[in-house]
Amino acid sequence: MTGPTLTPAAASLDRELPLWYQVAQHLRTTIFGRGPGDPDRLPTEDELAAHYGVSVVTVRRALKALDEEGIIERRRRHGTFVTDRARSPRPPLTVLGTVDTVVAQQVSLEVEVVTREEVAVPPELAAHFPGADRLVHFRRLRSEHGEPISCADNWILPEHAAPITDEDLRAVPMTQALRERAGVRIERIENDVEARLATPELAGLLGVALLSPILLCACVVHDENGRVVDTARIHYRGDRFKYSVIIRADH
Repeated sequence: MTGPTLTPAAASLDRELPLWYQVAQHLRTTIFGRGPGDPDRLPTEDELAAHYGVSVVTVRRALKALDEEGIIERRRRHGTFVTDRARSPRPPLTVLGTVDTVVAQQVSLEVEVVTREEVAVPPELAAHFPGADRLVHFRRLRSEHGEPISCADNWILPEHAAPITDEDLRAVPMTQALRERAGVRIERIENDVEARLATPELAGLLGVALLSPILLCACVVHDENGRVVDTARIHYRGDRFKYSVIIRADH
């Protein structure tokens, strides 16, 4: 291998967290912390494995995650390089979670299925469902002790919606219904969280004043082949929901 490479700082990995994830996040920090004259080339897989004290398989999975994020590119027989995207404003921080964790946190004792209808693909979702012209739109209202706490809208393909009943959705979250009723093997879920103000429609559904703070969680669910199987927009009452992240410190 020729030419200078970007050298990551020393790292102490926590054996209780996935090693590939920690390597990916440490490399991500290294990439975004580069100075103007620092190299664009990363060390080889073997060199990174030795640096972090992990297997080459672990390094490959970490690099795959960064490649999918678009901040590195892997050139066959030439090496791994930082992309132009890593020179632009930083993309959102990615926080690791599991599908089972997401499912567990969606469970609610009181769920009303407000809407179930086949609709034309909304223009804003067309890029997620190439080739599709119809989706099934579900709207569910979740409550606790009779008080609404969230309104969830899901758009899924008709073939996945067919085996899912309203009774299913009153008992389990959509993610779990897709897995257990429709037989979808879910690979990953992408979540974006942002603050919004309650529209007249949402204010009425959630029982809050117009323009009250609402937390929007926008989700895109992918199957094992990378295909989008569900897009969700979940609006939470700002006074009944808290978004928490636990971060472990290196010692």
